[in-house]
Amino acid sequence: MGLFSRKSSTPEPARNEEMVELGREYAIARRHRDTKAMNRIMRQVGNDKDVTDLSDFRAGQESYDSIPPIPRGRNRRR
Repeated sequence: MGLFSRKSSTPEPARNEEMVELGREYAIARRHRDTKAMNRIMRQVGNDKDVTDLSDFRAGQESYDSIPPIPRGRNRRR
């Protein structure tokens, strides 16, 4: 038995990678205040008949939101 075991006792639930990516794109658009892209993504999610659980979409948003924004105010040249 090693110090770091690579085997997981509980398998991870299957993730819908398309929804995770849409969540990341939505978070990026929200950070950049791109309402056109935000509306397009929400229409795409709303029109998808297979979407019953938005947890993958939220997971994609949270993965991008966990990255702190770059501070812009201090390093500007005049």
